[in-house]
Amino acid sequence: MTEDKAPAGSHQGGLPYALAAYGIWGFVPLFFKLLSSVPPVEVLAQRIIWSLPLCFLIMFFRRQIGEYLAVLTDWRTLRLLLASALLIAVNWLVYIYSIFTDHVLAASLGYYLNPLVNVMLGMVFLGERLSRLQLAAVVIAGIGVAILLAGALDTLWISLTLAFSFGIYGLIRKVVPVGSLPGLAIETTVLFVPSLAIAAFYLWAGDGRGFGSDGSISALLMAGGIVTAVPLLLFATAARRMSYAALGFVQFLAPTVQFLLGLFVFHEPLKPAQLACFILIWASIAVFSFDMWRKMRAERMMPAA
Repeated sequence: MTEDKAPAGSHQGGLPYALAAYGIWGFVPLFFKLLSSVPPVEVLAQRIIWSLPLCFLIMFFRRQIGEYLAVLTDWRTLRLLLASALLIAVNWLVYIYSIFTDHVLAASLGYYLNPLVNVMLGMVFLGERLSRLQLAAVVIAGIGVAILLAGALDTLWISLTLAFSFGIYGLIRKVVPVGSLPGLAIETTVLFVPSLAIAAFYLWAGDGRGFGSDGSISALLMAGGIVTAVPLLLFATAARRMSYAALGFVQFLAPTVQFLLGLFVFHEPLKPAQLACFILIWASIAVFSFDMWRKMRAERMMPAA
């Protein structure tokens, strides 16, 4: 049985799930830095491989195996989940690459942009209306991206790929008629065979860096399944219980933690163009947050029907 969709502007029970998901994602760079000696593609493959058994275990206890099997016979739903699987794979790979190449700040910027991408996607595809303040926030963010085009083009592709791949992924998961856990299990099933082939290749190559080369590295790669599945399950649950704009509002937690990690823990240099872009993005977030707070306050003050 799938979760009920939340009406636009509703929060229902999605907020705790969203806070937990984005909190985990904020600190994930600390985990993946421990795997920086492993090729990014192998890390991605191992994430997928070890996520699937966890999904099946949770589905078994929640009695959702039947829903998982039903989706396999529904071609329309399966097509949507195939698209979402490819999107999340791209997102994961680019994110892992950004951490391994010391571009956590660029990744942070991408996830700062993502809520504004959510707003635009919600307007275009879900009929969610864009207020004047939201439009102003999008314009300010656009100016920030334009500055990056002039001064930090080498990392702009990371930011934009992360923002749009995850934005479109979330949009698909919001509208696809399947529960959060069976949907995630279908996505990992779609990606499982190619991931198994990639993992087998690296194991055969035996370069001494990946799975099987060291007990601690192997354990960390296996733990990547938990790090992958748990926040995605929380996010997919939140996406179906909150309005898309409200979900984007909560997402500011993750890039803020990532930004602080990149600057103060990993000591990445902050280019002038990046600083200018961040300032404009933060300004757009302030405008967007004020608009969201105003709407939430108005909703609370409305008398019950």
